[in-house]
Amino acid sequence: MNNVLVLPIIIPIITAVLLVFLRSHIMLQRIISLITMLFICSISYVLLEQIQVEGILRLDFSGWLPPFGILFVADSFSLLLVLTASVVTTICLIYAFSTIGNRHEHMFFYPFVLFLIAGVNGSFLTGDIFNLFVCFEVMLLASYVLVALGGERIQLRESLKYVLINVVASWMFLVALAYLYGTLKTLNMAHIAMRVSEVGQDPMLTTVAILFLVVFSLKAGLLLFFWLPGSYSVPPTAVQALFAALLTKVGIYALIRLFTLMFPLNQEVTHTIIGVMAGLTIIAGCMGALSGRDIYTIATYNVIIGVGFILIGLAVGTETAITGAIYYLIHDMIAKALLFLLIGMMIYLTGETVVKKISGLIRNYPLFGWIYFIVMLALAGIPPLSGFVGKVLIGQGAIEEGSYILLGIGFGSSIIVLYSLLRIFLASFFGETTISFEDRKPIPKGATMSFILLAISIVYIGVGAESISVYVKDAARTLINPSIYIDAILKG
Repeated sequence: MNNVLVLPIIIPIITAVLLVFLRSHIMLQRIISLITMLFICSISYVLLEQIQVEGILRLDFSGWLPPFGILFVADSFSLLLVLTASVVTTICLIYAFSTIGNRHEHMFFYPFVLFLIAGVNGSFLTGDIFNLFVCFEVMLLASYVLVALGGERIQLRESLKYVLINVVASWMFLVALAYLYGTLKTLNMAHIAMRVSEVGQDPMLTTVAILFLVVFSLKAGLLLFFWLPGSYSVPPTAVQALFAALLTKVGIYALIRLFTLMFPLNQEVTHTIIGVMAGLTIIAGCMGALSGRDIYTIATYNVIIGVGFILIGLAVGTETAITGAIYYLIHDMIAKALLFLLIGMMIYLTGETVVKKISGLIRNYPLFGWIYFIVMLALAGIPPLSGFVGKVLIGQGAIEEGSYILLGIGFGSSIIVLYSLLRIFLASFFGETTISFEDRKPIPKGATMSFILLAISIVYIGVGAESISVYVKDAARTLINPSIYIDAILKG
């Protein structure tokens, strides 16, 4: 059964290669890509259930046992993110079927989406930090194409900046890997953790950890987010939603895994830096969301606020805070995807991006308007929706540790998030309509279905939080007790 671990990575790659040869058969591409993603969702759920029975699963390639061989590892944390990422990608594909257009579909849109999810799932499932680099690069190479898909001048300009920043970050990643291997003589994550616990986290290892922190902060948008607003606003809407839901979250996953498993010592340095960066990220994101005049700007700065809030949980470091961070990470992936899909549809319906130039949408599109209202409340952390549980647990953890400044910044940001999104809701959905009933465009059925599915997911995660708590608590327990992970890999 452990061989199934590799399917969320291998199947999308094989399918993507197949779709390249079906360039002119658009309907067949749609059907195959959707079936592929539904299959990955099913496999991810089966694996998640198996972990609750058998514990952490691993797959050793070619019979080479850890720490010598390449391996993939599945615990509750990684599988929860694989499942969430796969569900979000499936729903974004449904949205794309009716909105992306034949021109983009003929430019290998579906193959590169599948390459993207293969890289994302590989990043979550790898047990080797060099393979984490490889999977990051697979994901980034696909994103380089998707961000420039369409060939508009503004896309090419922003894609150059996006590629340059990620190339620099990847170079720094390799430098950090070289120093890490030179110091510990291993790249297996569990073995690194064991070596660090044996020899201690000396200044050299702490410096390497901080270098990794810079690398993953660039990729997650933690403080070093100057590349993010432009890069997230130029691709097609379905791609924007995938980027907002997945790309920064892979960086967040890497940071959480790094500082709970491999470098859990010397927290007075590393976790303090993470806390400061998280607080500054939230403040900067709030300033951007408040000053934004167009809906893209407001949405992208809300992505930045979410990154900072999740990493408050890591900075606090208690089991309660980590549990909250996992809940909030799952919520944020789904809610940000829905937010960007809704905003893209607003622009499609009106042809405008400035908030003040859009009004009265709810008269012609009532369901659309109230789904926006739901995601707005969820992102602000209003009960009983998906953002509430994570925010409460992160706040409880901050109180336990006496991190009142981070607590104040985090919960203050909820007011800013609510205000910024409410500004769009009141200005764009109410008032005198800018679109007459005769001139209104219909919302494609696939787009409406994707909105409803994501909205149901948001309500389910909030109202049905107890049903996923067994997986989240197991994930938090494994993160807060790295010996569980280490023993499963090196002694299993």
